[in-house]
Amino acid sequence: MLTIYNDRHALHHGKLEMFRGELVPCFEVPARADYVLQELQQRRLGPIEEPSAFDDAAIARVHAQRYLDFLSGAWDEWVALDPANATRDALPSYWPIRTFRSDVLPASFPARMGLFSYDAGTPLTSGTWTAARAGACCALTAAARVLQGDRAAFALTRPPGHHAGVDFFGGYCFLNNAAIAAQSLRDAGVERVAVLDIDYHHGNGTQAIFYERADVQFTSLHGDPHTEYPYYLGYADERGAGEGLGFNHNLPLARGSGFAQWREALATALRGIAAFKPGALVVSLGLDTFAGDPIAGFTLATADYLRVGEDLSRAGLPTVFVFEGGYAVAEVGANAVNVLEGFMQQSG
Repeated sequence: MLTIYNDRHALHHGKLEMFRGELVPCFEVPARADYVLQELQQRRLGPIEEPSAFDDAAIARVHAQRYLDFLSGAWDEWVALDPANATRDALPSYWPIRTFRSDVLPASFPARMGLFSYDAGTPLTSGTWTAARAGACCALTAAARVLQGDRAAFALTRPPGHHAGVDFFGGYCFLNNAAIAAQSLRDAGVERVAVLDIDYHHGNGTQAIFYERADVQFTSLHGDPHTEYPYYLGYADERGAGEGLGFNHNLPLARGSGFAQWREALATALRGIAAFKPGALVVSLGLDTFAGDPIAGFTLATADYLRVGEDLSRAGLPTVFVFEGGYAVAEVGANAVNVLEGFMQQSG
């Protein structure tokens, strides 16, 4: 399988995040992608290439321009507030929740940072924009190669993307790589695209982006938002709205769910995707369903990910894989590559 690798991902390296009331070292670290790359190289799973260049127009098909303008200049603004900020990451402090206005763009940088974010666990660093933008190019390149005839391609990049919405970041995510890939497939003429999110945490950003659309189906298997991040989306009764009604499918599972129950939910998801009859599939490949993940609660084992790849391959669709979560760092490489290897073996 072809891998498109973002060699600039490590430019985004957060120092601290707010987690359960205290600042702790970030769970989302460059080593996550490094371990996946090493595993790909050791198994010789296929060629590893750099992303092609794309202009911001492809990204702006998904994200609001004022949000992109903020992200691209945020670090310089942060340092301009105080030169000492160059040694520390930016975290938001204020949010315009219910009854507050979001249509007016504040002059204050901290106020704008809150306007464009929803949690205090996603540090913005000196290299965030460069890393995230290169990651979007990874996803676009992987989608382009699938359009050119590859059965599947893997966008190996970080920071991840599925929590990022049209105009907000959070959950370690800044640009929604899966949504950008899906939109690019649509723009290239694929009539219907399915997005399947198998990260432990619900892909709230992807859901929101496509919630009122019938041309992109979103399906997610994830921890029950009654108890699991991102808490405020991911319930089974969220079915889409307007033209998108019936094209959004959430399959929340209780903390502690094992592979048999999880795989049954995956089978349900794949049946729904088959009924949708898409021309391509985008998989948000989160590996934090692993039993050893420090911020999740399912119990999948490393060998189970081979079966996951086989099941995804049986869908018979041109497939773009996009790397998302997975915070058991030492194991994430084997888990991710097992999915890809299982997919390839089943494909023949």
